[in-house]
Amino acid sequence: MILERANFTIKPGHAREFEEAFRQARAYIARARGFIRCEMRACIERENDYVLLVEWETLDDHMRGFRESADFQEWRALMGPHFAGAPDVIHYEAPLAV
Repeated sequence: MILERANFTIKPGHAREFEEAFRQARAYIARARGFIRCEMRACIERENDYVLLVEWETLDDHMRGFRESADFQEWRALMGPHFAGAPDVIHYEAPLAV
């Protein structure tokens, strides 16, 4: 399992629209091959910052399966107009055993 972490800074005054766009765009990512689950959270300290956490079966499911799909283009068309800049996206390996 891979965890994708995407940080978004949105344009001031776009919070409501951004959150509604995510509610609609979530369907595009949820039907991607290898998708497990996702959640979007608003930052407490910075009103225009959000974090998206997505669990994927493999890195390839995200980077090729979703990012190279028509569904990603639809997702980006809904979300992109609210971005103040490019999202910061990184991936994490499976949880460490304790």
